[in-house]
Amino acid sequence: MVRVPMKSQIVKRSVVVAGRKKSINLEETVWRALKEIATYREVTLVALLATIDSTRNQENLSSAVRLFVLNFYRAQLEIRDRHNVIETALRSPIRSH
Repeated sequence: MVRVPMKSQIVKRSVVVAGRKKSINLEETVWRALKEIATYREVTLVALLATIDSTRNQENLSSAVRLFVLNFYRAQLEIRDRHNVIETALRSPIRSH
């Protein structure tokens, strides 16, 4: 199997978050995921960035965004897994002792 190195295309964008101009460097795929999440939550991208900015710890905003996106999709997988467990349990016959 031949491995093709993945190109990391960093896209730098400037946005105003909470009244302050921020410069954020993220991979294009992370920007797309962030926009998907904003759409899913029915908020603007700037509003989502403001939420992430206000809840981050000491990491820079770009890192905080990456962690937010990762945690969002991890949570979606957990929800799907719990849903599958419930569906399986509902299809199982009820056993009496």
